[in-house]
Amino acid sequence: MFVKTVKVKKAVQILGYILVALLLVFVAVFLFNRFYGGSKTISLPDEASQLEFLHDLGWETSESAIDVRSVIIPEEWNDVYNQYNDLQLEQGLDLNGYKGCLVEIYTYEIYNYGDEDNIVVNLMICDGVLIAGDVCCTELGGFMQGLVKTTT
Repeated sequence: MFVKTVKVKKAVQILGYILVALLLVFVAVFLFNRFYGGSKTISLPDEASQLEFLHDLGWETSESAIDVRSVIIPEEWNDVYNQYNDLQLEQGLDLNGYKGCLVEIYTYEIYNYGDEDNIVVNLMICDGVLIAGDVCCTELGGFMQGLVKTTT
């Protein structure tokens, strides 16, 4: 019997891990757009429906919003709003049609974002419909991502 052993270099192995992680993110975004995005509207008229939506996405959250605030989306956007809307477009959402509108932002704590602390999810709701959302770290130098759970 003949046995051949192949040794993979560490750089190739790391590249493989990165490609698998990117594939998982693309699949998650595709599934989010398939079930929650596109032309469908996501109706979240109350906290119960918001919590159900977040749990369906795999998030373990606080039992009620830790903050609810009303904001007006500006008519003229700066780079921050443009970048935030780019994140929303990746999720199949779009803030462009809501310039000048009064919206409510519901914030919930997230308890299952890996080993990270101070993670929250923000849901931007207008007339009971989800128009934007993000998961972010509230610490200095934190991060922001879409609503789809990409951590274990």
